[in-house]
Amino acid sequence: MKHELVLKGGRVADGSGAPAFVADIAVAGNRIAAIGAPGTLEAAATLDCSGRMVAPGFIDAHTHDDAILLDLPDMPMKTSQGVTTVVAGNCGVSVAPMTLAGDPPPPLDLLGTRATYRHKRFADWTKALAADPAAVNAVALVGHSSLRVQTMDRLDRAADAGEIARMQALLDQAMGEGALGLSTGLFYVPAKAAPTEEIVAVAKIAGRHGGLYATHLRNEADALEDAVAEALRIGHDADMPVVLSHHKAMGKANHGKTARTLPLIDEARKKQRVALDVYPYIASSTVLTIDRIAASSRILITWSKSVPEAGGRDLSDIAGEWRVDLEEAARRLQPAGAIYFAMAEDDVRRVLSWPEAMIGSDGLPHDTHPHPRLWGTFPRVLGHYAREVGLFPVEEAIRRMTSLPAKRLGLRDRGMLRVGACADIVVFDPKTVIDRASFATPTLPGAGIDAVFVNGRAVWKAGAPTGARPGSFLSRDTGAMDYAG
Repeated sequence: MKHELVLKGGRVADGSGAPAFVADIAVAGNRIAAIGAPGTLEAAATLDCSGRMVAPGFIDAHTHDDAILLDLPDMPMKTSQGVTTVVAGNCGVSVAPMTLAGDPPPPLDLLGTRATYRHKRFADWTKALAADPAAVNAVALVGHSSLRVQTMDRLDRAADAGEIARMQALLDQAMGEGALGLSTGLFYVPAKAAPTEEIVAVAKIAGRHGGLYATHLRNEADALEDAVAEALRIGHDADMPVVLSHHKAMGKANHGKTARTLPLIDEARKKQRVALDVYPYIASSTVLTIDRIAASSRILITWSKSVPEAGGRDLSDIAGEWRVDLEEAARRLQPAGAIYFAMAEDDVRRVLSWPEAMIGSDGLPHDTHPHPRLWGTFPRVLGHYAREVGLFPVEEAIRRMTSLPAKRLGLRDRGMLRVGACADIVVFDPKTVIDRASFATPTLPGAGIDAVFVNGRAVWKAGAPTGARPGSFLSRDTGAMDYAG
């Protein structure tokens, strides 16, 4: 039998974490048609994968790609890393269901301007994706902060019963239209005043639909353990899986706290469904806020509306030029975004090493000078932490990027190389794969990624996008939400 395409002679890491094996993989349409011994499969077209590793396409478990999927559908910052599916709508911020009369408040402005928030229904966003597809697949959460902005006249208080009911109605509709679940960003101003009970009341709607709860914790610093406990309580009371977003410990005084939070999570997993995602860097990135300055050893400005030329510069250098302290410089730059160097390498490695840690870039694609995680996360895990540091074998790194998030997020037929699965595939050189994006030059694509296929079509090849845009919106219903463990 002659297939459309055969990837020949690569070392196949099937996504399970098992040792790689040499095989040919045949693709027909958007599916894997056969996996056979080298030289046994015939095709009209072939790709020589000798000396390369062939893996399932990577699933970016934590993104803010809601708007960029429509604005830059080639998605080179993702396809260049081997990413074939993105999870949008994190940290309480989603572009749908939402419309705005004025400018979006921070951190909603991280995704764009008022014009970005033009999707009255969640289905309006999915229809826009269907009409103008992206190069990658997408699933999306509904943001609690977005719901609050839609339904409340003031955000500095708890929602009343009527406002909660309106949030529940919007979320119920979105879940019926395929949303993955609810996300929160309780650290941020739009949601900071929301009590736990408000979150539980809204989250229960997603739980009834079989959705999950993903959260940027209320505190990732001094009260980290209390914030983890709150997230676990919300998941328990709403009877739904919990995903702890970008798990970390911020500020020198809190370095080492992940040695306490991970056992807490392990203990909770005996009674409820809990997962987490992590990015492989010691610096975070979000809006510029005064309260993060003291805990950071360095702050790099990613964008500023009032001083656009500040993007890419250190806050300390700007403050020195202006002859003001860091806090005053930050006030003058508002609204703005920043990178905060406030984490410990030991904590990053500890969380990465946790067996159930999914990989999520948490990149901010609309930043003028973005964090390098936007372009470098997945090659960095493969090249630096797996090959150079030796935290885990490359096959285990691949599992954390593929079958693990597919299982936790309920993505049917993704995350494994097996006959009948969707043909989301990455071909890379395990000897040379590495991130090249840095804090000075953050938009360089990684090295060693040879070819990337989404639904059977090449989207990245020979160091550039192919122009193909075969990505699909993956609804929660088609994904089946089969959360195990």
